[in-house]
Amino acid sequence: MGPWRCLLLLPLLAPALRAQQQQFMEYVERRLSLLEERISQWHDQSSRYSTELRDFKNQVLGMLEAAEKEREAMRAEAESAAVRVDRLEREVDYLETQNPAPPCVEVDETLMDKQVATAKQRKNEKYTKLTDCSDTIASVRAMKILKRFGSSSGLWTKDAAGSSEKIYVFDGTANDTVYVFPRMREFTLFSATRKAARIKLPYPWVGTGHLVYDGHLYYIRQQGLSFQVIKFNLANKTVVDSSVFPAEEQIPVFGLSPSTYIEVSADEEGLWAIYATKEDEKNMCLAKLDPASLDIEQMWDTPCPRENAEGAFVVCGALHVVYNTRLPSRARVQCVFDVSGTLAPEDASLVYFPKRYGSHSSLKYSPRERQIYAWDDGYQIIYRMEMKKKLEV
Repeated sequence: MGPWRCLLLLPLLAPALRAQQQQFMEYVERRLSLLEERISQWHDQSSRYSTELRDFKNQVLGMLEAAEKEREAMRAEAESAAVRVDRLEREVDYLETQNPAPPCVEVDETLMDKQVATAKQRKNEKYTKLTDCSDTIASVRAMKILKRFGSSSGLWTKDAAGSSEKIYVFDGTANDTVYVFPRMREFTLFSATRKAARIKLPYPWVGTGHLVYDGHLYYIRQQGLSFQVIKFNLANKTVVDSSVFPAEEQIPVFGLSPSTYIEVSADEEGLWAIYATKEDEKNMCLAKLDPASLDIEQMWDTPCPRENAEGAFVVCGALHVVYNTRLPSRARVQCVFDVSGTLAPEDASLVYFPKRYGSHSSLKYSPRERQIYAWDDGYQIIYRMEMKKKLEV
């Protein structure tokens, strides 16, 4: 097709091209309008969502502020209740101390002399065992450090005869308030003494030789130059009985624990008392106690020396004495005295305790759990023991 023919067609094609351009522009305008409308809707929705979010945030902040105020009010009420409970406990303790059960603290001199004479007559007699227990300590196989509580010297224990899980804590060597935790968990978790119940004793204790046995607390009271064993009922908070210990001129029973004159211990056979006198000031003495009447059933002179001794306990009728040095080292059971004569002291194994902090101020054997509750320079420790028969030693 020649050029002249193209020129003839241009006037015919121009209107069609203009119509297409017009349609294209209209299409673009429609698409732009739709986009602008959608953007406008998005702005409206975004603004509405922002307003709703701001309103929700303000609502939550208001609720949090109200909850904080309620929490502060509840905490103030709880603290007020704790103060009132502490005041009530002090008032109850005061009333109990003002009206205690009348203990027999005044001892007839004739009765005292007769008791001492009877005890001396029974010294070193053959002991008749009450049970078939014939175990001794093979080793201390584990230790568990619970926490650090109170002063460097003290005592903590469970009831050696009952099934109670309560923890009894005696802080210090001269005090009159016993802390009671309902279980081991509470004693481990809570460091504040206000979490524990308090038992205020009618007389202060001395040393760390006390014992909880079958719902009663047996603790030592010093009165002048003599020492009393006080039997205190933990349920009704009264003194059931008391007895002057029938030993003359007593001296500290452990060379490394000068505040302890009598160590009351429990084992599978019952109650025992470990003590020392000037008559044989080098070695310890052992006595079997009647838990009901506090009478001395039998007494023994032992070959176990007081020097460098830090504590002792009885297992299956055998006295185990733990020794250390003035400069703390590893504690060890170095002397064993068996009242039944089954195990000679020279045949006993030398048992070492795991390395610890300082010196044990108390060692309480639990015959029910076969473990020892120890107080070591303010740390409360549980020693678990492995046992074996005495004849196998």
